[in-house]
Amino acid sequence: MAVGTTTTRALESVTHTGGLSGRTDLFITPGFGFRVVDRMMTNFHLPRSSLLAMVEAFVGPCWRDMYALAVAEEYRFLSFGDATLLDCRTPTADEAPRGGPCP
Repeated sequence: MAVGTTTTRALESVTHTGGLSGRTDLFITPGFGFRVVDRMMTNFHLPRSSLLAMVEAFVGPCWRDMYALAVAEEYRFLSFGDATLLDCRTPTADEAPRGGPCP
């Protein structure tokens, strides 16, 4: 489990590049194959942000339903707002890498 998108990106960068120091240019978007992080805690990010693209890569298009509920229930967004615990769906052998649609 990773706490935050930055931690998720750092852990996935290590597994994809093998680098343990320096900067990463890893940009996680839908279709990304998560290798190590299968659960992530993160806050609610603003629409059209790269962090929201990472959330979609992690859980699939159901993020829209989660966000609709968050807005309806008046959850707080951004760094000091409410958080959510996300599970990355593990595919069967004949499916695409993790990060597909929500179960």
